[in-house]
Amino acid sequence: MPSYAGPPVATRPGEVVSTLRLLGYLALAIALIVLDHRGGWLAQARAQADVVTQPIWWLAGLPGRLGTRVKDDAVSRTRLMDENRQLRNELLVANARLTRLSTAAADNVQLRALLGVAETRGLDVQLAPILDIDLDPSRQRLVLDAGSGDGVRMGQPVIDAGGLMGQIIRVTPTHSTVLLLTDPDHAVPVVIARSGVRLIAYGRGRSDQLELADIPLNSEVKVGDVLVTSGLGGRFPAGFPVGTVTALRPDDSHAFLIGNLRPAAQLDRGRDVLLLKSAPPLRMPVILPGSEGAQAAGAGTVTPAVQPAASASSNQPVTQPSTQPSRQPTTQPSRQPTTQPDAASQPPASHPPAQEPSR
Repeated sequence: MPSYAGPPVATRPGEVVSTLRLLGYLALAIALIVLDHRGGWLAQARAQADVVTQPIWWLAGLPGRLGTRVKDDAVSRTRLMDENRQLRNELLVANARLTRLSTAAADNVQLRALLGVAETRGLDVQLAPILDIDLDPSRQRLVLDAGSGDGVRMGQPVIDAGGLMGQIIRVTPTHSTVLLLTDPDHAVPVVIARSGVRLIAYGRGRSDQLELADIPLNSEVKVGDVLVTSGLGGRFPAGFPVGTVTALRPDDSHAFLIGNLRPAAQLDRGRDVLLLKSAPPLRMPVILPGSEGAQAAGAGTVTPAVQPAASASSNQPVTQPSTQPSRQPTTQPSRQPTTQPDAASQPPASHPPAQEPSR
């Protein structure tokens, strides 16, 4: 008995069209593949399409690139700030080291100058560092980091590479105090190296100036004259530079002159000083042969600031016999006693008030 297969299935028109369209697309794709494989023209079309679509790709990737760049900039900024801070600290340390080296170099130069002076002049000295300084107009003092335990004694002269600075007025086991030349209570007997005229240099409370008082009008003192210690009184050895005359002016009575001195020593700077242990073996001559002072005096001979040890020990002032007759005609009778005895008339064993250790 025959089986019944059912009624035939009817095909929809839309399905047939879709199938035909799919077959058409497949055929077109196969044809394009074959043509592109043989002719290569489709590659050129793709290249042109890439050029056209490149701005679209750039715009699509712009947010991501901006985010990455902002992140990199933040990281770079942080790293640069850290490096800048580190470099700044290293620069400060380097500048501090450079300043320290410059200070050390300056100290080295000063020490070389001090030791050079001591070696050149054959002085028996002791190096002492400065611990404190007082440059008040009414009190010009130095405190040294050396005392009686180091061999420092009362009245010991203090010098530097330039010349005389002062004397020791107080000593403790570990420290000592120096009375500077510029202290208002200090005075030092001096002599003009050019002419041999003896005067007294007083301190006036200024670290850059000393004063010569009661200079006779006919004493032949000139601006630029160098003054050295005369050795009178036995406190300061003879021949140490004290200062240079910078100005001369008449006093209120117009009977004498007042001179300003620029100290030879650097009283307001330096870290170390020299303490003179003993007097130098040689004295400096005051009037050189053929000098202007010797010609003015009519002598032409060499006159030392202080005679050898015998005269220094007796504390007798040195007079110049040949100088007095040449000045006799120009000296008024009332001024005759003041031409030269201002230093010689003082008692040989006495000292100026500023040289007393009690002050």
